[in-house]
Amino acid sequence: MESSVFEFSLVVTDEDIDELRHVNNLTYLKWCLKAAVAHSASVGWPASRYHEQGFGFVVREHRIKYRDSAFDGDPLLIETWIESMKKASSLRKYRITNSDRSRVYVQAETNWAYVNLKTIELCAIPTEIKEAFRNS
Repeated sequence: MESSVFEFSLVVTDEDIDELRHVNNLTYLKWCLKAAVAHSASVGWPASRYHEQGFGFVVREHRIKYRDSAFDGDPLLIETWIESMKKASSLRKYRITNSDRSRVYVQAETNWAYVNLKTIELCAIPTEIKEAFRNS
């Protein structure tokens, strides 16, 4: 059920830099999560809509491969898409490159679980959500 690729752009700032003078490893992960939230909002599912319904996605697992280093002032492009959706989980992939896509900094994926936000019990992903991402 691969969705179309969502693009999220940003420019590296001094706050993103660690003691080695390149983007901190955890910052890449934070950007991936930010892009995932923006993608969901772009298909009609902002965080507020999940909360209103009492259900939402939580992270089960992250995998990340660091391939190159980005530095202060670098313009970046985060691409993300839904690779697959199962009954109660979703696999989302990410690629972080420079703005012209000539350098890949990070390849990552997150396994998300759809849960009742009060009990954190797994729930089936509603067809309405699956369709929103399928049609994106």
